[in-house]
Amino acid sequence: MQQHHSVKILVTGANGQLGTELHAVLEATMPGISTYTTKETLDVTDREATKRFIADGEYTHIINCAAYTSVDRAEVEPALCLKVNSEGVGNLASVAYENGIKIIHISTDYVFDGSSCRPYQEADKVNPTSTYGTSKRKGEMVLLSLCPDAIILRTSWLYSPHGRNFVKTMLRASVEHKNVNIICDQVGTPTSAKDLAAAISTIIQAKQWVPGIYHFSDEGVCSWYDFAKAIFRLAGVKSCTVTPISTDDYNTENTTAAIRPPYSVLDKQRIKKTYGLTIPHWEESLSECIETLRHSRY
Repeated sequence: MQQHHSVKILVTGANGQLGTELHAVLEATMPGISTYTTKETLDVTDREATKRFIADGEYTHIINCAAYTSVDRAEVEPALCLKVNSEGVGNLASVAYENGIKIIHISTDYVFDGSSCRPYQEADKVNPTSTYGTSKRKGEMVLLSLCPDAIILRTSWLYSPHGRNFVKTMLRASVEHKNVNIICDQVGTPTSAKDLAAAISTIIQAKQWVPGIYHFSDEGVCSWYDFAKAIFRLAGVKSCTVTPISTDDYNTENTTAAIRPPYSVLDKQRIKKTYGLTIPHWEESLSECIETLRHSRY
């Protein structure tokens, strides 16, 4: 185990899904060297406050988990979404650059339009189709322009036992409904926030820091419908059925629905080669998450 006495980490958005998992992973692997902030303790959209907070902290690394993530609501709140996902990132980026701090920023598969028929590589053309996707792409660009030494991790379909996510929504629905209609023509990869947190911890502890964009999700591919079926199967749900519906039918029922990429599988070769990661299959990690949720209220 290498010494971490010189490492000091700031985690923003620490009460979200990824922030919560990062707290557990970092305290297990590098205890006592991280500061965890929420919107209440550090509002990244406030430039001066961000500058002061970070200047006082003598941090070596920032992991930015602060984000506006309500994909559908972003369509009616575009300014707020952009403020957090682009301006906020810019504030962190300029302070990081000024103070020589390494920054890891979380982005999304929604920067792509989903027209590909093979897993997306980091250099593939971006073309976001939603306000959320656009705001996250602007965040990437502002970060790379202000802080070229940054690492950006694009991930997909994030879930965990914490916060709001598809797994918990499905488990709640299984109690409240006899049937749920789930989209069957959008394909991607569910990703456990715990697995992403472990990957981030590996990057920070690695001997080398290789800046740029990386793709990270769990292994395997499925539709939202397949995902829902797996959740019910692993949780032993018998009282609720899952019916496949098309995106068009779903959008007819839900008028604010953002346009999501029909295919957003990510190619993970770069991060696996650079940082020697072994990534679990999404069903393995889902099974572990559901096991954890068995002992709690959704």
